[in-house]
Amino acid sequence: MNPKDITKNLKQKLACGGTYKDGMIELQGNHCTKVRELLVEMGFANEQLVVKGVI
Repeated sequence: MNPKDITKNLKQKLACGGTYKDGMIELQGNHCTKVRELLVEMGFANEQLVVKGVI
């Protein structure tokens, strides 16, 4: 899957803004738990995911 398509899909499902840049998906808001769930639903292995939140 294309990272830009994944970003677009996440933005739609989470109703938030965001972008894909420098090899990372950046989303506005605190969606860490939900992002992990959605990525696993898309077929990514939980062990492969690095989800970081900024406080």
